[in-house]
Amino acid sequence: MKRCIMRLAATFMIVLYLTGAAMAIDKKIVIAHRGACGYLPEHSLAAKAMAYGMGADYIEQDLVMTMDNRLVVLHDHYLDRVTNVAEIYPDRKRDDGRYYVIDFTLDEIRQLEMTEGFTVKDGKTVANFPARFPIWHSAFRVSTFEEEIEMIQGMNKSTGRDVGIYPEIKSPWFHRHEGKDISKAALAVLKKYGYTTKSSKVWLQCFDPNETERIHNELFKEAGITVRLVQLLAETDWNETMVYEKSTATPYSYDWMFEKGAMQKVAQYADGVGPWKPMIVRNESERNKLVITDLVKEAHDAGMEVHPYTFRLDQGRIPQYAASFEDMLDIFYYTVGVDGVFTDFPDRAVDFLRRAEGKRKGL
Repeated sequence: MKRCIMRLAATFMIVLYLTGAAMAIDKKIVIAHRGACGYLPEHSLAAKAMAYGMGADYIEQDLVMTMDNRLVVLHDHYLDRVTNVAEIYPDRKRDDGRYYVIDFTLDEIRQLEMTEGFTVKDGKTVANFPARFPIWHSAFRVSTFEEEIEMIQGMNKSTGRDVGIYPEIKSPWFHRHEGKDISKAALAVLKKYGYTTKSSKVWLQCFDPNETERIHNELFKEAGITVRLVQLLAETDWNETMVYEKSTATPYSYDWMFEKGAMQKVAQYADGVGPWKPMIVRNESERNKLVITDLVKEAHDAGMEVHPYTFRLDQGRIPQYAASFEDMLDIFYYTVGVDGVFTDFPDRAVDFLRRAEGKRKGL
């Protein structure tokens, strides 16, 4: 009898293990980075609708604030990389030559055309990704955070799916220096549309560690919500986060985040981390000789999920250690064990995970 009970217990433990493994595979997610921006202009509603149709689990929104306190969806807190602002409002640039979102009302921004990202070289606009959707073709506009949420929630209703949102609070240090609290505004919109708990289909991300801690320690309580937070990781010399001493801004040092034990500290205020791919698999890696850091293991040990960025198909964007885009996904999803990836090509990642799940089930 005792031996029988032990066998049953062992069988039960095996079932639990296999069930847990299945759940670990099933929960791996695809995050549409700025929508399906490998195919349509980034952050256009068209790119978001395409990402939804491709089966993405979450769709990203980068948030910046206008002069009249509206949240619009743009990767930068300036307009000149993806719109014709220089043509429509030539006298509105600052001394650094940039046209900042915060200097325009929403109505003014609605007068602009949006296109694929570009740079100006020798007076000509040149696409940042030449093989992607051609610049200045068709018609696209900057949308608000509310408009995008309503579109995604509307499609959830009409399709019966439950696709989530993945907003990023962009440059809160800049907005606060300009007198605007973008984080409070973002939380207010999340609450308005029912994203209020950790079970809500939302991850809220930010590069600024000071602000991410503030959201966790102060603003959640003030807003009356608590959603999952992601601390994005950057290299210090990117100047992704700045710290002001009066009117002087200096780069925030991310160096401590790559020291042993750092993930335990981040886990005190965040539910996940979003590292750059080379922070997990070093660029000097070679085929069959991967140089993998401890970041994913330490983050998992601290109870956090890991969602690295950005997985692209474009020329020169697949590292030398991967034979293909799908091989790169396999390395990160299964060799390293990340929980999700940000990609400009969500269809390819969705198809990859579907095939991997089929293999697991023996199909």
